[in-house]
Amino acid sequence: MLALIAGSGRLPATVAAAQATPPVVCALTGFAPDGLAVDHPFRLEQLGTLIAELQRQGATEVCFCGAIRRPVVDPSAIDAATMPLVPVLMQAIGAGDDSALRAVLGIFEDKGFTVRAAHELAPEILAPEGVLTLTWPDDALCADEKRGRSVLEALAPLDVGQGCVVGAGQIWAIETSGGTDHMLQTLPEGARKTRALLIKVPKTGQDLRVDMPTVGPDTISAVVDAGLAGLVIVAGQTILLERDETIRRADDAGLVVWSRGPV
Repeated sequence: MLALIAGSGRLPATVAAAQATPPVVCALTGFAPDGLAVDHPFRLEQLGTLIAELQRQGATEVCFCGAIRRPVVDPSAIDAATMPLVPVLMQAIGAGDDSALRAVLGIFEDKGFTVRAAHELAPEILAPEGVLTLTWPDDALCADEKRGRSVLEALAPLDVGQGCVVGAGQIWAIETSGGTDHMLQTLPEGARKTRALLIKVPKTGQDLRVDMPTVGPDTISAVVDAGLAGLVIVAGQTILLERDETIRRADDAGLVVWSRGPV
């Protein structure tokens, strides 16, 4: 039996719909998925109880999918089943994103669960290679894409974000703990004048089972609002939600959506 450890957004519903047998859906309080009923809402302080319940129901596989932010932990709410996990959870909360995810994965794997990737369960969500829009990147955008990718590769060991904004050869923003939306909402005004690109790539060594870059219609809306020229992702290493709607919105706005081959 498969259990989805779901966050917000459309991805959990997409993965659930691709399964022949409906999965058990668990969601961290405050991060309910869009368009999908939740069987087990839970708090991090009761993670041990959730794991025991999934074992009781016969779940053997878990898939982490959807967006979350690190919750604030209330020590007084930690239940007896979760108490043995506290050292690992506290270390995870204080670590970088990749280290935190590996710690949580380790908890489930230590309890005998197999971790399945969202794109393994629903392969059609992976972005294909190529320029997906009617508008193609020109020489300036190609140069900015190369510069942005180099910056992200250099930053990968620091375990920061998956994205940056580059325009006219200048790095305008780098994604940090606030995520892509916060980065785009707080761009310097000058970025709008440079036909800048949003570049999202997986970090070197990132566990793509649980933290693959994800884009969709809302990403395109955010790119438009930020006044950018387009979006660059990595084919086969990016989840592309609602592909037809995403590309339609990009074409309507005259944006570039460029799905580069892995490098």
